[in-house]
Amino acid sequence: MVNYSFSLQTFEYFILILVRISCFVYIAPFFGTQNTPGRVKIGLSVFVSLLLCQLVPGESLGYTGIVGYSIIVLKEGITGLLIGFAANICNSIILLAGNLIDMNIGFSMATEYNPQMRTQASVTANFYSYFVMLLLIVTNMHHYILRAVADSYQLIPVNGQVFQWDHLLQGILTYMVNSFVIAFRIILPVFACIMILNCVLGIMAKVSPQMNMFAVGMQLKVLAGLIILFLTIDLFINVSDFIFDEMKRTMVSIIKGMYES
Repeated sequence: MVNYSFSLQTFEYFILILVRISCFVYIAPFFGTQNTPGRVKIGLSVFVSLLLCQLVPGESLGYTGIVGYSIIVLKEGITGLLIGFAANICNSIILLAGNLIDMNIGFSMATEYNPQMRTQASVTANFYSYFVMLLLIVTNMHHYILRAVADSYQLIPVNGQVFQWDHLLQGILTYMVNSFVIAFRIILPVFACIMILNCVLGIMAKVSPQMNMFAVGMQLKVLAGLIILFLTIDLFINVSDFIFDEMKRTMVSIIKGMYES
């Protein structure tokens, strides 16, 4: 049986929980996409906060005055943003891979707005981004992301943040290295095919200089790139596993950087 009895102290505690959850929902993948209605985000944040308010043990906040409470609110907001950001930046891996693919096959000039990352992205990058989002929902990865911020209260209680900036910086640097490695693994089939095609076109340009290899090569690159994308779409489940594993590792690293072990 759930019993809610609000007093001024419990209301202040609820507000702090709501700040962390709402900041997380604002930036987290799937929950914080720009085309998600604001009322849905607010409703989800309030509902999750009400549930956590009964599960998170209430502790003395130990603040003095409105300035002390504002500092706690700011720390809770930063905590939620960092956890959501750790999951959200992993989507940039697929955008990087898609942009590199389009740069090789000639689609880099055709861009459109991506509501997940709130930026312009190429056609293949957007296609891969929506595909990863679909796999995120199918594999229940969005449940893991939401559980991560809920379980963070066991390690980082309200007003219990200890920001270890060296650890946070190391986690981001590790993500940057891994992002390039994973992105290169994604584009490797297209990159190898286009490199071989460029070698063939270079040889043909030497053999028959009268042929306009620039005009011929543009169509061949597009055709070869689309064929390779079609043939390798079956491997995208393994690609999503790489991205989701990196998402888990980054979130764990960021959470570890905000509590004192």
